[in-house]
Amino acid sequence: MKIPFVANWRKKHSPAFGIGVFGADGDAGDGSDGGLAELLSECELLRSQAEAAGVELDDSVGSLEALDQLVPRWREDEEVLHWLGNDAGLYLGTVLVHQVPGASWVIWPNGQPVVRLASGREIDVVETGHAWAASGAPELSQFYAEAAES
Repeated sequence: MKIPFVANWRKKHSPAFGIGVFGADGDAGDGSDGGLAELLSECELLRSQAEAAGVELDDSVGSLEALDQLVPRWREDEEVLHWLGNDAGLYLGTVLVHQVPGASWVIWPNGQPVVRLASGREIDVVETGHAWAASGAPELSQFYAEAAES
């Protein structure tokens, strides 16, 4: 539904960027909880868009390559673009955690989920997901390859 008041307000106020994860007591935790990894891997909007395009998201590097090939119809809808960016980043993080030895989810004190590699490098995957959703660059598979090497 397009409401002129909301559309005008959005032009003046950019949408919120990213997500925050906090425990029941407000503590962000360290992301070592298996339930947290499962929650972050849901990515419902991305999974539904991919399924509609015939792409199976199986937490593999190949699925990142398939996502990079999707026609970006979502760029026409600012709200979908925002949520798809979150989901793309979380899915990228999920693939990193499942495929790269020593990679794990970490929650920064502000609630931002990031992936920590065995080297200690922390990657803000949600930021990368937003960039991919908005412009297609960096490609998710290319970003994965570069991160997996470090």
